[in-house]
Amino acid sequence: QLQASGGGLVQPGGSLRLSCAASGLTLDYYAIVWFRQAPGKEREGVSCISSRDGRRYYADSVKGRFTISRDRAKNTVYLEMNSLKSEDTAVYYCATKEVCSATMTSYWGQGTLVTVSS
Repeated sequence: QLQASGGGLVQPGGSLRLSCAASGLTLDYYAIVWFRQAPGKEREGVSCISSRDGRRYYADSVKGRFTISRDRAKNTVYLEMNSLKSEDTAVYYCATKEVCSATMTSYWGQGTLVTVSS
């Protein structure tokens, strides 16, 4: 029901935009979170956008470089990633939560691989 896309190979300093699209599910009703998991590392919450007030939250590691946004008409959430670093290399996933502060997630998309390398 969630489809993450937009990953690929990019050079350090480059940009990518990830998309999280939904079918059979209205994303407006949920907080949407982006996670990432690098090889050998634990999953990390990257960013979240609230459903109720549109507040956005970012991990310190991506603050100032990543931007999360919603397109309600397209039922899609985006993660704009700029000034990419090698340490941003990971599989990125989107998921739904009731609110950003919740620990439980409900729906997950399959991951999209982001590789930052020269």
